[in-house]
Amino acid sequence: MSTFHDIQVTSLDGSALLLDRFVDQVVLVVNVASQCGLTPQYEGLERLQQRFGPRGFTVLGVPCNQFAGQEPGSEAEIEAFCTTRYGVTFPLTAKSVVNGEARDTLYTLLVGPGATFPGDITWNFEKFLIGKNGEVLSRFSPKTLPESPEVVSAIERALG
Repeated sequence: MSTFHDIQVTSLDGSALLLDRFVDQVVLVVNVASQCGLTPQYEGLERLQQRFGPRGFTVLGVPCNQFAGQEPGSEAEIEAFCTTRYGVTFPLTAKSVVNGEARDTLYTLLVGPGATFPGDITWNFEKFLIGKNGEVLSRFSPKTLPESPEVVSAIERALG
């Protein structure tokens, strides 16, 4: 089975994004959507990026249209929305499949057989904290706000 750092995804701009660029960093992987009631979480995610980025942390946003069609736009539309509306500076992947037979490699690692926190993604804005060594440390519900005490303390612990 692959580890987090062995995986390659496609960036929102269509280029390859090798996750080994995040070796020795803490990563919060979040499946995101532009037309969801939870979309304002982008604000908290960006604040986490600004707060902890200098210490070796990044958010990785993974747009997904599997939940009530709440991410219908093209990659260009998603990028424009995220940067214009929320000032997002963290990396975003191309739209991905997080559940089902066509689940992408990243989410197979996060929730598939043998995963630390197995089970389908329940909704947009589910969060996974990845440690510096690529280990999946925590899984947070979509309703858990990015700046909630449990998320912030888990990030601080992972950063050391």
